[in-house]
Amino acid sequence: MSKFEIRTFTDDTLLDGQVKIRQPNKGFRTTIDAVLLAASVPASTGEKILELGLGSGGASLCLCYRVAGSKITGIDINPELVALAKENIKQNGFEERVEARVGNVATRLPKCFVASFHQVMLNPPYLSRNTDHVSPNLDRAIATREGKADLKRWLKYAHDSLLYKGRMSVIHRADRLNELIRILPPNMGGVSIFPLWPREGTEAKRVIVQARKGVKSPSRILTGLTLHNEGGDYTDETKIVLKGGQIII
Repeated sequence: MSKFEIRTFTDDTLLDGQVKIRQPNKGFRTTIDAVLLAASVPASTGEKILELGLGSGGASLCLCYRVAGSKITGIDINPELVALAKENIKQNGFEERVEARVGNVATRLPKCFVASFHQVMLNPPYLSRNTDHVSPNLDRAIATREGKADLKRWLKYAHDSLLYKGRMSVIHRADRLNELIRILPPNMGGVSIFPLWPREGTEAKRVIVQARKGVKSPSRILTGLTLHNEGGDYTDETKIVLKGGQIII
């Protein structure tokens, strides 16, 4: 038996029903983070995009839906999730534009990936490898806690995959922002920080950070997005993103 534990599934939709996705009933499921990550990538028609940590394909499917003519490759360490992503790609009719592959950012970058992509997006594990707060579900634990590849390795893998002046977009915990900025590869510049505020007047829990390879532009802190109103519903600005996948940065 595989070390992964995918057994039962749910059939769900993203972007107000425009994207279909089958995903594990338990374990690591597509969340709002994947939709927001896809909405942060300023890809254009004809660009090549790499997603690290594909999962069942939520972010790549949303980005493919929004950006006509884009070519997306996604990798994930979990072969069962990759098989599920392939099923989702076919279900949405994106076979010609999205490819799902088994891959591990802890290993050497494939030659075909080196300096090959205009955009790289990633949603790496949020928890450091020494944390004790780990899900009892093995699939979720692997997806949320760093293993052999720590955050620095994820960022290096993304950097090495980018073309000159290509852009990396990463969503992560706000309390690891200082670490993330500190360990960016040396020639990554033009850093933009986009906070995701749970509610107005509260501290950000998540941030989207973008940086470009070989660019020396100064860093920017952007306005960000407030996710919920006082009543707990999504704000109108967030609903627009979740329903249509519109770009947010």
